[in-house]
Amino acid sequence: MSRINDAMGGDKGTQGAGGATEQLRDKASQVAGNLREAGAQVQDAAREQYEHLRETAGEYFEEGREKARQWQHDLEDYVQEQPVKALLIAAGVGLFLGVVWKRH
Repeated sequence: MSRINDAMGGDKGTQGAGGATEQLRDKASQVAGNLREAGAQVQDAAREQYEHLRETAGEYFEEGREKARQWQHDLEDYVQEQPVKALLIAAGVGLFLGVVWKRH
């Protein structure tokens, strides 16, 4: 009977165990490949999100910078057009801040 088993590919018990081990290895390899692929997709998505947020933050920064420049320009124009009024406002603000800081 062992000759028949040898002719048909070996002992079914060992072939079954070896086949199951091979199947487990193949499945583990597939799972590992799927995990690597999923990890790469997550990494790509995170990189895209980071770039988007970076661009958006840069745009907001430039908008804020432009508004600050515009406020500075408007303030300079106001001081040039009405220097006495601007001086009195600055003195009032300075006096107010001096009183507030002196109390603390």
